[in-house]
Amino acid sequence: MKRFDPRIVIGALLIVAGGLGFLQAFGFLQDASDVFWGLVFLAAGGVFLYMFAGGSASGQWWAVIPGLVLAGIGVLILLPDSLDNLGGGVFLGAIGLSFWLIYFSGRERWWAIIPGGVLFTLALVAILPERLFGGADSGGVFFLGLAVTFLLVAILADMRWAFWPAGALGVFGMFLFFQSQIYLLSYFSAAALIGAGIFIILRSLRSQ
Repeated sequence: MKRFDPRIVIGALLIVAGGLGFLQAFGFLQDASDVFWGLVFLAAGGVFLYMFAGGSASGQWWAVIPGLVLAGIGVLILLPDSLDNLGGGVFLGAIGLSFWLIYFSGRERWWAIIPGGVLFTLALVAILPERLFGGADSGGVFFLGLAVTFLLVAILADMRWAFWPAGALGVFGMFLFFQSQIYLLSYFSAAALIGAGIFIILRSLRSQ
């Protein structure tokens, strides 16, 4: 692979800056400085992602973290005002994605599943409560996300111990989630009682 020359990026950014200046001067564009800095952060992130793509197997897997952090900042700057409420989720999701890419670039780095899952969960909590759950159930969503994270550690990395925190976090998350949904809690309780009754009857018939 050819060695990357950063002067190409610098030259391209200067050309873009000049072009944006012309567009703003002629009235075709507003807030050209925001667009420019957004592109600067995206370009800086692209440099690190290029390093990751070319050397993830040779020890440069770390480059994906600053790459996606810088790219996430660039996206935040470029987001229109109508999507500002998604900014936190986008940024946290970008950082979480970096850890998932670290794991998939080398399965021996299973530890990356945990920060990747936690950050994806935080991104989900940042986006969903105001849209679906009204904020009251965000704690339940968070703990359920952590439960899924440890479940993935147990399955993907064959770490049996992770089933225990996955189960505990899952039960606690379900309790928090259904606690604010009284009607769902009544359905869940009824279904649990029916299931327990069927289980007891089947065990009795099988023993006979």
